Amino acid sequence: MGLKRTFFKGLAKLNKKVLPSFTKKDVDLSKASKIQLALFAYKMWVTKNAVNQ
Repeated sequence: MGLKRTFFKGLAKLNKKVLPSFTKKDVDLSKASKIQLALFAYKMWVTKNAVNQ
């Protein structure tokens, strides 16, 4: 496992504890604010990098 993947796995764990979960709050992404969309995109980017590296 590379350093980059380890970094993103740790970051994903931190995000899970710190950032809100939009699926648990039943947030409709078509009605979400720009900040919520940005957080969602950031979390998806971190998850993609944690899995694909």
